[in-house]
Amino acid sequence: METRELRYFIAVAEELHFGRAAERLGIAQPPLSRAIQRLERRLGAKLLERTSRAVTLTEAGSVLLREGRAALDAVDAADRRTRRAALAAPGHPGLVLVTKAGATTELLSKLLDAYAAEPGAVAVDVLLCGPGEQERVLRDGRADVGLLHLPFDSIAGFDTEELRTETQVAVLPAGHPLTERAHLRMADVTALPGLPLPRWPRLDGTYPDGPGPEVRDHVQLLQLITLGRATAVLPESCRPHLGEGLVAVPVLDAPPVTTVIAWPPHSRSLALAGLIRVAVRL
Repeated sequence: METRELRYFIAVAEELHFGRAAERLGIAQPPLSRAIQRLERRLGAKLLERTSRAVTLTEAGSVLLREGRAALDAVDAADRRTRRAALAAPGHPGLVLVTKAGATTELLSKLLDAYAAEPGAVAVDVLLCGPGEQERVLRDGRADVGLLHLPFDSIAGFDTEELRTETQVAVLPAGHPLTERAHLRMADVTALPGLPLPRWPRLDGTYPDGPGPEVRDHVQLLQLITLGRATAVLPESCRPHLGEGLVAVPVLDAPPVTTVIAWPPHSRSLALAGLIRVAVRL
């Protein structure tokens, strides 16, 4: 298969409409239809069910959509990492580490300090991103290694090492009656009148429906909670970063959050191996 064919198929599979897919790709519809037909013949599998009213994925099409996305991510990652290697100073490749802004700050600081003291350590650039974005950044080659958080991020296709697991807390505005409680349950948090949970953006930039405020980063979120406009359930490690107007209360039945260090399984970087060794040791 050619990457062009995969891009064509993925566009149709995501749009489920040949006209919209052709417009998205900037090509005419007839050659797009012919390209999909050739791909089906070559694979010996029907990828799409077509009727006059709708286009749907077959089981084989669903598999190719999932695998095709991973394949194109790998191609894009190879492109980006190769270009970065070409631009690096000779003998100083450097590493790019991606993490969610506002998360794992203490752990990351200890990791960077400990690694910098290692013989042969290279420069580590830290790329901060919004919630849920670090996984994509690591997959597409903009980063060499990342700190991901289970169960929120997918680690499928990565090599990983677990660094720590922690409980979660509800972050409430100071003075709220529930701040007097020793602990809460998720039902208590989701039922709070006037303090809805925030809505984080999806990967495509849209927001899910709901009463909560649209939030893009933790600074914005904490300010909204301080103002009495929202609440949130966050990992225990957020406590040191809460201001005077915020109180954290343990949530007994919130899922634990596990921080992992993740990297592409094909990586052969000695610098990356050294960073991972330090992370596991810490």
